[in-house]
Amino acid sequence: MTPQGRVLLKQFTGCWHKMFKGQNLLMTNTVSGGILFAIADSIQQTWEIRKNSEKSRDWQRTGRMFVIGSCLSPVDHYWYIWLDRVLPGASIQAVVQKVLVEQIVESPIVSVIFFLGIGSMEGQTLNGSWNEFRGKFWEMYKAEWCVWPPAQLINFYFLPTKYRVIYVNFISLGWDVYLSYLKHRVSEDKKV
Repeated sequence: MTPQGRVLLKQFTGCWHKMFKGQNLLMTNTVSGGILFAIADSIQQTWEIRKNSEKSRDWQRTGRMFVIGSCLSPVDHYWYIWLDRVLPGASIQAVVQKVLVEQIVESPIVSVIFFLGIGSMEGQTLNGSWNEFRGKFWEMYKAEWCVWPPAQLINFYFLPTKYRVIYVNFISLGWDVYLSYLKHRVSEDKKV
């Protein structure tokens, strides 16, 4: 490796470590969540446009997904800190307990925040957003039980708390594509 390459690698390594310390950790988690939600929405919109060439990209929709991703990541940030205090350790028993608490408590809360947050940014009434959430929740929640327990077993067993949100944000890229699809899916009733 060239001397300039070593210097660049050392600077990147120093920057990487700073991203996961103190207040920088919250900022890293927040920004990465917003960016990855926006990327997921862009992927979903690309698929929608390929299916229907009359459709055009909705940058405001992508912006709303960025905002909600930036709002949900701090929730996860503090959730994992709290969860590790309440259920310390990485034994199999502790990890399974964390996964169950995550799925039973945090998952529905984050789902409500997602639907009400996006709905309010779209101009929906609170009642309209709540009804949409109720109509789509069970479909989403069943899918969550297929995706998140295995991902969270890895997260809680192998990763220190400071890397949990960034891990979830990257795993969540595929999940967020699904959320974008679910949120913006045009029902058969509306097509007619």
